[in-house]
Order: sequence, then C-alpha cells, then structure tokens
Amino acid sequence: MPSRKSFKAEPQQVRLDWDPLGLVAGVDEAGRGPLAGPVVAAAVILDDTRRIAGLADSKALTALQRGRLYDAIREKALCCSVGSASVEEIDRLNILQATMLAMQRAVEGLRLRPAKVLVDGNRLPRLEVLSEAIVGGDAKVEAISAASIIAKVTRDRLLIELDGQFPQYGFAAHKGYGTVEHLEALRLHGPCLHHRRSFAPVAARFAQGERPAGAGRLP
Repeated sequence: MPSRKSFKAEPQQVRLDWDPLGLVAGVDEAGRGPLAGPVVAAAVILDDTRRIAGLADSKALTALQRGRLYDAIREKALCCSVGSASVEEIDRLNILQATMLAMQRAVEGLRLRPAKVLVDGNRLPRLEVLSEAIVGGDAKVEAISAASIIAKVTRDRLLIELDGQFPQYGFAAHKGYGTVEHLEALRLHGPCLHHRRSFAPVAARFAQGERPAGAGRLP
C-alpha cells in the first residue's frame, strides 16, 4: 500500500490512524547542503533484543562517537541499507528530489521488508509501504538516529576518499560544505567533477568559464 498523507497537519507530515504490526525502519540522509559529493541516505531496522546505547542525532555526536556507533549498528541491527544520489542526479533533479531518491533506494535495499517506515523531516519519498515523516525524528526515534549515523559516517568516508583524489579542495576537513576554505579553493582551482553545478557558488565558477578539474569519480 502506498504512503498516505493528511493535509490537516504540517505540509507533507504524515499522520496514520493505525500502525501495522511488524518491523519498523528508520530513514535519514546526509549531505543535502554541501557543494560537492553525493547525497547519502540510510535505512535501519533495529533489533529490540540488542539495544544500542548512545543513539542520537548524528549532528550531536563527535566523529569518534559516530564511528563507534556505526560499528555497533552494523553489528546489532537486523539490517541496514545505504542509498545515494549522484552529483549528476542532484543537478538534474534538484537536491530535494535527489534526496528522496536516495531514501527510496535505501529502503528498497533493505534485506527485510518493513511494515512501516519512519523518515526524518516533513517529506516522504515514494514508497510501497506505510510511512510517516517525523520532524526532528533523528533526535526522537532510535531507528532514525541509527540511520542518521550510518548515512553520515558513510558519506564522510566517501569524502575522505575523494580528498585523496583532489587534495586541493580539503574535502576531508569540510566534507564538501561551503566553508571559507572550500570557497577559496573553488576560487583558486575552479570546480572538479564532484562539485554540484546547480549550487550557486559552483554555478558561479562554471559561469566564469571554469572547466571541471580531474576525471576521478566516487564508487
């Protein structure tokens, strides 16, 4: 059954009048705001018999804490799945639709089929299972917290790998976000193939006739 929405609450905030029995998956994303790299989403179904202490919104955790929890989630969750949308898809679809696509891919990649999906935020991807959008869900629902950690750590590791290919941009430090250092690197070196052309600071450099640097791509 497709997702159902009620327009009596916040825009695209789902309110279900009944909850099914069965597995519940939490879904969250990482990387909507950066100027470079893919957007990554994760879906996690936790095991109620194997609790994981310390789950929280990934943004409230240190990199060390996220790394430890990433390992614990991978070990103890019933299943996890990661989906992403490429820079090309972000530029073609826009970042919101690319994020929804990454979430959809994450849910569809789960080894087990959930009876319900809880998504952080106020919008839902197109899913063939009942789903609910929860504003601030990454701080309220353990499964969403776990998904936020998996998505964040996965993307951070991708950007560290990308830093090895394009060290001039400092991706390992800022993970693609528009920091002062990143903007200065864009000014000096122009964009590379992993920069999002549809994002204003990058678009401005392309408008000045900059050619993409390098040809490496993330796996």
